[in-house]
Amino acid sequence: MSSSTGTSTVEPRRISMTPGAQRALDAASRLFYEHGIHAVGVDLIAAEAGVTKKTLYDRFGSKEQIVVEYLAARDERWRAFLAERLKTEQGAAERILAVFDASRAWADENSPRGCSMVNAHAEISDPSHPAYAIITGQKKWMLALFTDLARGIDRGRDRQRGRQQGRERGGGSAAQLGRTLMLLHEGALVARGLGIFKDPVAQAREEASRLIGASGAGSAGGAGTAGGANRESATGSTSA
Repeated sequence: MSSSTGTSTVEPRRISMTPGAQRALDAASRLFYEHGIHAVGVDLIAAEAGVTKKTLYDRFGSKEQIVVEYLAARDERWRAFLAERLKTEQGAAERILAVFDASRAWADENSPRGCSMVNAHAEISDPSHPAYAIITGQKKWMLALFTDLARGIDRGRDRQRGRQQGRERGGGSAAQLGRTLMLLHEGALVARGLGIFKDPVAQAREEASRLIGASGAGSAGGAGTAGGANRESATGSTSA
């Protein structure tokens, strides 16, 4: 099934992981991220995992399914990682800045070569590919997250101004703020992967802090901007 834009709306099929399949997926995940999806063949995955090609095909059915499992697993890990960071923050401003902080920490631990979804999209641009929905799905999820957090900024701004109809009027501005935050975040991830200048996610975080401050962040999250800045100096990590 496809949407009007031609993008598949069917959730990719997932498989149950046996110990052998997990070992093969671990090897494939490392190889895909380090060398690229197209550059890595089933022979190399089998050799690295210490299994036969027959075992790979018995477990996964195709290389496409291995790619699906690789990207889906990274997406699940990222969402869980981010959720842990966000659950300790209360105000909308703090939570927005925490997304950037989480991306920096995630990159240090997991993504020295840039965002795996951005990298994968450079190789998988066909909406009919089963992994395409995972790639775009993560980015749509991030946009929805930023937009939801931006609504908290809108509500705080409207309370500060004594408006009662903030929810009605704030929808458009929240959507715009969410898109702008998404652009800052994703642009920083691409810049980090390219290695053009130092710590682009930190710079994007500073821009986001100014942006939400201008949008009324102080009323939404208390001293959110200052709190986030203190966390930044404490973590000292590079970008996501």
